[in-house]
Amino acid sequence: MVQIYRFAAVRPGQQYSEKIPSVPYDVVTAEEARECIEKNPMSFLRVSRPDAELPDIPPNDDRVYRRAREVFDAMLADGQMQRDPEPGMYVYRAVQDGEEFIGLVCCVGTEDYENRRIRRHELTRYDKEEDRTRHIDTVGANTGLVFLLYRDPGEIFPYVQSLIDGAEAAGSTTTGSGVLHQVYRVADEAVLSRLGDLFSAVPEVYIADGHHRAKSAVNVAERRRNEGRFTEEAGKFMVVLFAHDRVRIHGYSRLVADLNGYTLPGFVDALLTAGWDVRPHRGVDSSGYQITPLAAGDAPMHVMHFYLEKTWYEVSRPVSDPSDLIGSLDVSVLQKEILEGMLGITDPRGDRRLNYMGGAKPLSGLERLVDSGEYALAVAMQPVRVETVLSIADADGVMPPKSTWFEPKLLSGLVIHTID
Repeated sequence: MVQIYRFAAVRPGQQYSEKIPSVPYDVVTAEEARECIEKNPMSFLRVSRPDAELPDIPPNDDRVYRRAREVFDAMLADGQMQRDPEPGMYVYRAVQDGEEFIGLVCCVGTEDYENRRIRRHELTRYDKEEDRTRHIDTVGANTGLVFLLYRDPGEIFPYVQSLIDGAEAAGSTTTGSGVLHQVYRVADEAVLSRLGDLFSAVPEVYIADGHHRAKSAVNVAERRRNEGRFTEEAGKFMVVLFAHDRVRIHGYSRLVADLNGYTLPGFVDALLTAGWDVRPHRGVDSSGYQITPLAAGDAPMHVMHFYLEKTWYEVSRPVSDPSDLIGSLDVSVLQKEILEGMLGITDPRGDRRLNYMGGAKPLSGLERLVDSGEYALAVAMQPVRVETVLSIADADGVMPPKSTWFEPKLLSGLVIHTID
């Protein structure tokens, strides 16, 4: 079972809730964060991305993390951020493109991560882990949410949703792209007990987004325990729980700088020789986020869409072994057989010839990057099924880099969990 915990959140004061919340630290560069802060000096990026305001200091310098703590403390002292008087939980509501997403913000124990009741499907990188470990430890807070999924037995989501019917949001902001983000405080003792009981029937939960934030929180708990600085709250970290069938998942597109010496006809011939079906896909709606496959049939199919020389091509073939959860992923086959086998890209994390574009972005963005000559090839991927992600996590599997893009993308600064 998964145990959920209440916490007394630090949140923007009502008059500041529109201004303070920001995008997560890891979706912007330091330069992009600096531009956001210049436009909005109240942005929470000042806390979550402190290197943005210290460009002349190495980003892993102790002074950078101390700056984050100083800014956070100042926001509390000035009343921009305020602590709730009693522990509670929070309903997170996001509305994007007319679709509503509702999750429960609470804390979970680091021991549930260590004993794998909190399951993951990605590897973490030491440098990213160490950055967030030092940030959490120095600021004394989980400043970003870990996005978790749960399999709903049937009554949890309706109950959570009912908690905000007719209620007034405790904090609300709308992003530049028009996405509404709101939090609702839950403080009623009977309701909080009911939420705990409902989740006690959930055997495991799954990280959709925030693998580094979760692992870093576990590192902080261990570090503080070893150094005699442990607190009860340091043994917990802040999450938002969404029902697995109430989120959206997108494919992660690939952009390739060159065709490794191939001409377009030569590249197509190589694909055909390798057993792929290749055919032009006419009438693609470039304002959309995803391409409807031409391939049809009951058998599982690999389907990808390649854009080069102003034309979309569907590249497809039957899945050879559907029982191989990871090997049968489109991204696995794309990397092994095409990006590596044909185009010579052996390191999907570090090769400068390969870039990624995630999320709900129009296909026209991929077309523009190829038509400009910056890239030779764009690959639009079909989304992985959420159930596939959960099955891989259940099997202790690791998905290839950039396999999934989950939405909603959660903001930082709407709710904060402190550990000091």
